Amino acid sequence: MSRAVRQTRVSTSERNLWWAVGISMFLHAAILSLHFKFPDASRAFQDKALDIILVNKKSARRPSDAQALAQANLDGGGNTDENRRVKTPLPPSEKQQSGSELEQAQKRVQALESQQERLLAKSRSKTAAPPKAENEAQPEPVQGVSGRDLANRALEMARLQGEIDRNSNEYNKRPRPKHIGTRADEYRFARYVEDWRLKVERVGTLNYPEAAKGKLYGTLLLSVTIKSDGAVDKVEINRSSGHKILDDAARRIVTMSGPYAAFPPDIRRDTDLLVITRTWSFTTRNQLETETSR
Repeated sequence: MSRAVRQTRVSTSERNLWWAVGISMFLHAAILSLHFKFPDASRAFQDKALDIILVNKKSARRPSDAQALAQANLDGGGNTDENRRVKTPLPPSEKQQSGSELEQAQKRVQALESQQERLLAKSRSKTAAPPKAENEAQPEPVQGVSGRDLANRALEMARLQGEIDRNSNEYNKRPRPKHIGTRADEYRFARYVEDWRLKVERVGTLNYPEAAKGKLYGTLLLSVTIKSDGAVDKVEINRSSGHKILDDAARRIVTMSGPYAAFPPDIRRDTDLLVITRTWSFTTRNQLETETSR
């Protein structure tokens, strides 16, 4: 009776053990089948990659959809509506080779010396060859690179670098022009141009050309470039009136009306030259009138 009870207890323990082993193996297999993967951060950076550029202006408002990274906020700019970006004025640099020029010159000299030794050994091993014809072309001797050549080349590279730096500085120092033609979008420019127009028309009417009164009438298209201090920088006739008297009178009136008012601070902060282009009309009433160009 006791032996049967012990056997029953043993079989029950073995069955429980096998159940525990089976469940443990199942749990381990389930855990090993799970895989964890970190998100691909490089793809996210590639999708949101932006160029890094330098800008020479800044704006108080931050752009809503930035197209590049820069040292300051710039929400639009330039004198054109096209989608452009200013490029560097420097020429593209040549492809750089590994190693310095001095190392390359030394390798070239060693190669020439090795070639000379091989030719000398070859000539000693052979008998004397028959003399060559006088008119046969002789190979030109290969000259090695001397220290003087390397120094001259370094000086030439320094001169080119200085020329590039000078051109870059001249480009950065160029005046910033603002062209006012068909319309002035901002009040700061519209107010200045209106004051300029009133002064020019008043002076032009008072100094109407005597040779044209009651005889010559016409219109011309004229551009006046004004510096930040109000001085006249350039006067250019874009379209002549057909009468030299009227064209010369327009230039003289621009000079007589100057100097004009200096740029206010809100214009001076981003404009060095103001180019005003208008249509000048010498009317039958012996008056000067100007209007925006069409």
